[in-house]
Amino acid sequence: MTSAENQELTVRDKTALNQSAEQTRDGAVFTPDVDIFETEREITLLADLPGVKAENLGINLRDDVLTIAGETEDLRKEGQVGIIAEYESGKYYRQFTLSESIDQAKIDAKLNDGVLRLTLPKVAKAAPRRITVKTG
Repeated sequence: MTSAENQELTVRDKTALNQSAEQTRDGAVFTPDVDIFETEREITLLADLPGVKAENLGINLRDDVLTIAGETEDLRKEGQVGIIAEYESGKYYRQFTLSESIDQAKIDAKLNDGVLRLTLPKVAKAAPRRITVKTG
């Protein structure tokens, strides 16, 4: 079996963002960087979401598509004048298509220090068993 046939999680193809059709609010939209790890039992997805608080993070699952959407707050206080701005506030958005091998009811999410950890357990495979034949 090739790695493409055994893929548990696929990233949606990148498409151009049409600002006038997609955006309903001003502000930058970022694609969070992710690392994905796999074991026999689960897939772990780590997403970098610096500045996003749990109350500003949404994780949705619909039609096998997992969507991560978050928003950072502007940390500047009123009356402050910017000297150097290396941190940009805005929104985060990324989607993944899940395969049937993910147990969608058991997905777990934790946000700690700007890193989202999604645990995607795999469906338990049916264990082979011997079937007893009864007479009568």
